[in-house]
Amino acid sequence: MNPADDAGLSHSTVSDHSGRIAAMARTGDVDVVILGAGINGAGLFRDLCAQGVSCLIVDKGDFGSGTSAAPSRLIHGGLKYLETGEFGLVAQSTLERNLLLKNAPHYVSPLPTVIPIFSWSKGMWAALRTLLGSTSAPRSRGAILIKIGLAIYDFYGSRHRVMPRHRLVGRRRALRDMPALTRSIVATGTYYDAKISHPERLVLELITDGLEANVVAAAANYTTLVSSSNGELTFQSKGGGQSEDGGVFSVRPKLVVNAAGPWIDDVNALLGAPSKMIGGTKGSHILLKHDELVRSLAGRMLYFEADDGRICLVYDYLGLALVGSTDIQADNPDTVRCEPQEIDYLLESVRALLPGMSFERDQIVYAYSGIRPLPASDASVPGLISRDHSAPVVEPEGSRPFPIVALVGGKWTTFRGFAEEVADTVLGRLGRGRKVTTRTMAIGGGKSFPTEPAARAAWLAEARAASGVDERCLDQLLSRYGTKALQIARHQSPWSNEDRLPVASDYSTSEIDYIARNEFVEHLTDIVMRRTTLAIGGSLTMDDLKQIAAIVGRARNWGPQRISDELDAAVAQLGDKNLMRL
Repeated sequence: MNPADDAGLSHSTVSDHSGRIAAMARTGDVDVVILGAGINGAGLFRDLCAQGVSCLIVDKGDFGSGTSAAPSRLIHGGLKYLETGEFGLVAQSTLERNLLLKNAPHYVSPLPTVIPIFSWSKGMWAALRTLLGSTSAPRSRGAILIKIGLAIYDFYGSRHRVMPRHRLVGRRRALRDMPALTRSIVATGTYYDAKISHPERLVLELITDGLEANVVAAAANYTTLVSSSNGELTFQSKGGGQSEDGGVFSVRPKLVVNAAGPWIDDVNALLGAPSKMIGGTKGSHILLKHDELVRSLAGRMLYFEADDGRICLVYDYLGLALVGSTDIQADNPDTVRCEPQEIDYLLESVRALLPGMSFERDQIVYAYSGIRPLPASDASVPGLISRDHSAPVVEPEGSRPFPIVALVGGKWTTFRGFAEEVADTVLGRLGRGRKVTTRTMAIGGGKSFPTEPAARAAWLAEARAASGVDERCLDQLLSRYGTKALQIARHQSPWSNEDRLPVASDYSTSEIDYIARNEFVEHLTDIVMRRTTLAIGGSLTMDDLKQIAAIVGRARNWGPQRISDELDAAVAQLGDKNLMRL
């Protein structure tokens, strides 16, 4: 395999996005407009583009900056959904997890998961009541119940299986394997799910894959729907010149997909179709600088029941301990943040589970929060609200000639399957058939990704010959971007690949320049929060931020005032919403 042959299309397919928007606005006609570029909207965009549908995807913020940037960063089959009898969702989730391990191996990897167990037989009757529709959640799930659940989970995960089956061990063996656990356990169960290292980049790669597949597709971030009238949607771009008319452009779609997540009802109202489809819950996470805990985890996740019965988790994410998550009913996605009481709840939960370790607020290096766009529900316990998805259709009415398909609910793991279901609905309404399946379609830098050591060594050697970049740097880029690494290594930049950020020295200035010029960057936060893991990984400093601002300023022609404003905005956002001390 020659990486030079597999580097993908020229990134002109990305950098010409303003020309694509202008061309679409000139004719005014487009098959489908997708409002919202989170994981579900991006997955659908890629699928429709692959079928040859002319498609425009827009987001009022950055791609993948809303709910899709605030998950537990797990790709999981939904073990908990067995309790509520959502067996179809578990079947789909385990399949999609296994497919993602194959299609996005550069970002998705197996995660051994340990469940601490505190009794042998508790929870059986409560689980049965929940399965039969009770509105009270099970508590103190015992070893027998967990053993049954893990056996069923293994059965559902057998399609395209890529990971081992579960095992259950007693207290003595469990404490030998993980001595930091509370001694009140009676056993532990271990099974395998998966984690995603960079969900925000996966969203971006789905969009760029769609653009590469279809020359009549277009994408625009920082673009707001301002009006819907007589079948015409008018948008205002807040970004860098994505139209020929001062950032305002209009299109006439045959069909609109509302993929706005927790903002779905707001968007439907703007489209002239008021609704009450969403009843979200808030999830918050914290990341701790806790080397002792990370060493104790040894690559495993602890998936455990807090004192109030809610499920929490802790695992090693980029060398930090990610602790989550809360599950609180909330309805305003624009104001969510990790509140002090949520921090107390998460810290108390891990203190109880790992009593020999210290957990304090000053260990927090980053926090984030988002609203899960769950279907509207009258469930008394947030954890019992279905995580399944649906796509209700609002038919044309009055002066609105297009139908609206709303993407309600769902979760990160099932985005591809959800997209396929909705794409088939859209294709049927457009009178077209499916050309290709996305089931085996690799995503972005996952294309031809070398998963075995020998294949990786061969890729690096060939990439070095093609780029002239040192293999150590290439290895870093390969881990960070998959096989897209070669494009970045070969980027002709005014900044040297040998020059590094002042403190986060594993990032090169040339790499940042590539991102600024080719990956829809409009703000400094786009780079530090979504195109890279600099912020969430806890390595970002003020000196790094200033250097990145200088690089982006040169690439995007920002003047001194714009650079200063971007720095101020980034520092304010990271400090206020993410509890990050620069």
